Amino acid sequence: MTYNRLTTGIPGLDDTIKGLAAGDNVVWRITDIDDYLAFVRPFVAASRDAGTRVIYFRFANHPPLLDISSGVECHVLDPHEGFESFIANIHAVIQQVGVGASYVFDCLSGLATDWYSDQMLGNFFTLTCPYLYDLQTIAYFAIRRNHHSHRATDPIFSTTQLFLDIYRHADRHFVRPLKVQHRYAQTMDMLHVWEGEQFIPVTRSDLIAEILHAAQGHGEVDGGWIAGPWERAFIDAEEALNSVRRGDRQPEILQPIHQRLLRMVISRDEGMLRLASRHLTIEDLLGIRRRLIGTGLIGGKAVGMLVARAILRTRSPRMGAVLESHDSFYIGSDVFYTYLVRNGVWWVRQKQRNQSTFLEGADQARQNILTGSFPDHIMRQFDAMLDYFGQSPIIVRSSSLLEDNFGNSFAGKYDSVFCANQGPRERRRDDFLAAVRAIYTSSMSERALRYRAQRGLLEQDEQMALLVMRVSGSAHGGCFYPHLAGVGFSFNPYAWNEYIDPAAGVARLVFGLGTRAVDRSDDDYTRVVALNDPTRRPETNFDEVRQYAQRRVDFLDLEANQLISGSFIDVIRRSPDVPEPLFTSPDQDAQRLGQAPANVLTFDGVLTQTRLVEDLRESLRFLQEEYGVPVDIEFTANFLPEGDYHMNLVQCRPLPVRGQGIVPVTTAEEAGQVIIAARGAVIGHSRITAIDRFIYVVPQRYGQLPIPDRHAVAQLLGRINRAQHGGITMLLGPGRWGTSTPSLGIPVSFADIDHVSVLCEIVTMREDL
Repeated sequence: MTYNRLTTGIPGLDDTIKGLAAGDNVVWRITDIDDYLAFVRPFVAASRDAGTRVIYFRFANHPPLLDISSGVECHVLDPHEGFESFIANIHAVIQQVGVGASYVFDCLSGLATDWYSDQMLGNFFTLTCPYLYDLQTIAYFAIRRNHHSHRATDPIFSTTQLFLDIYRHADRHFVRPLKVQHRYAQTMDMLHVWEGEQFIPVTRSDLIAEILHAAQGHGEVDGGWIAGPWERAFIDAEEALNSVRRGDRQPEILQPIHQRLLRMVISRDEGMLRLASRHLTIEDLLGIRRRLIGTGLIGGKAVGMLVARAILRTRSPRMGAVLESHDSFYIGSDVFYTYLVRNGVWWVRQKQRNQSTFLEGADQARQNILTGSFPDHIMRQFDAMLDYFGQSPIIVRSSSLLEDNFGNSFAGKYDSVFCANQGPRERRRDDFLAAVRAIYTSSMSERALRYRAQRGLLEQDEQMALLVMRVSGSAHGGCFYPHLAGVGFSFNPYAWNEYIDPAAGVARLVFGLGTRAVDRSDDDYTRVVALNDPTRRPETNFDEVRQYAQRRVDFLDLEANQLISGSFIDVIRRSPDVPEPLFTSPDQDAQRLGQAPANVLTFDGVLTQTRLVEDLRESLRFLQEEYGVPVDIEFTANFLPEGDYHMNLVQCRPLPVRGQGIVPVTTAEEAGQVIIAARGAVIGHSRITAIDRFIYVVPQRYGQLPIPDRHAVAQLLGRINRAQHGGITMLLGPGRWGTSTPSLGIPVSFADIDHVSVLCEIVTMREDL
């Protein structure tokens, strides 16, 4: 860059650093805010004398640097609103101001404290400094000496154009330039004393040593180690806890520390904070820290799992003994933000805060995420975690900040990925990294972004933390799976019989991995169990029981090193150690007809010979009482030879349920006013509402269409859906909506039906199906 005679307002300093250049970002490392102020005032005065627009960003808790009545434009910001909101507001001002302004920022060190993260401070500077540089501005920043780890200082030092140390000694200011980009002078890097208008190089060795030693400047050859705000908070917490245990201090000192740690690692959502503060102790939080990769929040899914386990341990000694131990790891939300910044995705992320641009650039952003890289220190932590798990199968689960909170489940919007975790270490690492990238990519999928847009969440911080769990189960002849997996609801919306109590809850069970219980598969069924009457079924005879029984099993093939689906009969033949009578019932009709013996997956033995139903019902009741609303859980169960079992609770989240009971509806059938009628099982609660429009896909016509035409129908429905503006729409069609198999229904995406209020699946596809 060519040298430009822009000024700091101090002629001697201009001579020392060869003036300022358009685009310069100047970082001052200080001990006291008054030292920064001594250099800010002449810079602002010189900028105003030159007719330059001066912008002051006010966000720290130190006294104001500038008098806003002096003509300086002041923008007051709140870092507690979150990183995304804070940086978006600053960048909006910078964009509006345009080229050639002068900027003064409050001391940045408070941001690391507010965000509990040096990494996020480094990310903020990495994103903001180039933005100012491109607009040819001059910007002043300050950070406190001996306050930050290299997670902040390294990106700041590498990104800024000037980095200057300020010292005060014997009532005089000393400046040592550590970085002055594109300029050089023979004495530039020396310590300088400010004398009048001059900055004079200091050559006395005793004075230099005295000043630097007093300031505890870095003298170690490796740069030394400084605990940033994140590390210091946990160090202080551990010290305080130990002092209370020794009896040196009163337990009351732990309360503010407890609340601070909760905000650092658990949540900023007040509802979840209240719940977590009752059930997660400081010891729990310190345990999370020891298994946390990077920094930041652990996300909603991880919090829900930990809080639910803590509730059950407290409320039920029985469940405390039944629950499997968990040794999960957590990948902090700051790792996600850092990954986006490092791999050029951040600016697309900013567009996603705007209703009119939230889908722009998402395809390229997803490609960058899939091919991106992680910082070395994160890779070292990944390796340590994988070494801990060895070759045990693991699952990498999304755990975003908004996920599984009160009001927002994000169910099915983000990915979770199984890793069979077999083979050489390098291959296992590659598979794990691919899983992490896949989940990061899913945060920018159209379905996730549209979900956020519809719920007014685009402007909220939605960082993607991750939960890495050991897969529950055992190896059976090369197949790894739990005996049983399922989902449970503390409120049962599927009351198909008058004897079923909705308040007792319901569970959906599968044999093997829980993917078939969580994400219904088009080619199979699950066992639905009313927890107050577990043996009651909606089927009326064994033919129907056989027809609607689970036939396929999801498991991890340890030889193929992947998740696959196989026939239950084939899997059980490879698993002689599995107590099959707990899960299957003989097909009496086949025996009666002299056909080959076969067993049907009914789970009758589990329901009648074990305490699973009793434990599920009690656990769901405890969780609902503590959450204050109905809950939805995911779990696995593995049965022991002596007859008992272990349960692994892997997820818990609030389940929104509106009202209870059934609304009686009368229709004027005699008057010919009925458009469509249904009788029998109803999933969910009845409502009376006015329908503005019906969209009806005729089953008999649709069933005769070739496959390409069925996809064309789905696309047409999408166009109709997107053209709607308000009103209640009822959509009726044959088979399953959203199926990936057009022979079984209509292959729409969520975006094709997201404006529909009432969705009906008609059983009949055509006469022969």
